[in-house]
Amino acid sequence: MMNICKSLRGLIGDIVANRKLLWQMTRRDFRQRYLGSYLGILWAFIQPTVTVLIFWFVFQVGFKAVPVNNFPFILWLVCGMFPWFFLSDSILSATNSVIESSFLVKKIVFRVELLPIVKIMSALVVHVFFVAVLFAMFAIYGYPVTIYNLQIIYYLFAMICLSLGLSWLTASLTVFLRDIGQFVAMILQFGFWGTPIFWNLQMVPEQFQFFLKLNPAYYLVEGYRQSFIYDEWFWEHPCLTAYFWAFTALVMFIGAWCFKKLRPHFADVL
Repeated sequence: MMNICKSLRGLIGDIVANRKLLWQMTRRDFRQRYLGSYLGILWAFIQPTVTVLIFWFVFQVGFKAVPVNNFPFILWLVCGMFPWFFLSDSILSATNSVIESSFLVKKIVFRVELLPIVKIMSALVVHVFFVAVLFAMFAIYGYPVTIYNLQIIYYLFAMICLSLGLSWLTASLTVFLRDIGQFVAMILQFGFWGTPIFWNLQMVPEQFQFFLKLNPAYYLVEGYRQSFIYDEWFWEHPCLTAYFWAFTALVMFIGAWCFKKLRPHFADVL
């Protein structure tokens, strides 16, 4: 445990020391994702935007979805979709980060633990854009900016920590078991429908709501809604907050331990 704590502190120091390198690698990764396409990096913003527009048309125009808690359905929906977009994109792309940068793994001086962070930062660029879109949509519907919106920084930090812990675990295992990437994609697809993004938790019988709240994504999705819709602070839900951070800390410790143990064998497999 002490070794893991020292590794985490060392990693934080490396992030600060190599922040320019991380930013350069993030920009490089961002460009390479859409290399060869005419619209280039615009696809990073076009695809999620089109997805939201489709859902808006289907539910708001087609099905004429009723407001949720007297709030426009489309605003309630995007408050859940945008954090999920970031969470799923960062975890899925970071899972293959070590394999995609195998040439860096063989460089002894390079901290391979930074590779998943590059993918998370790349996903963060897109997410910041959609946070701006979120503010714009609320302004269009006539909802002003409030002090509760500042919580978005807290929940964003929470998402990064959870994504990083899971990414260390999946990225290290994928080097030896390539099927992990497909398994992660399947879990994320299941998690999308198992998280109250399109549906309200109150639709589920009360005796089952406890189990759905064990999903850490629930805390993040509801956190965005608390920040923009319900005007609630995260400390007003102490049990959920304590559970989320206990779960996230455990995931980060397990991910860091697994990465540390398997790191010396990466070069042999790749």
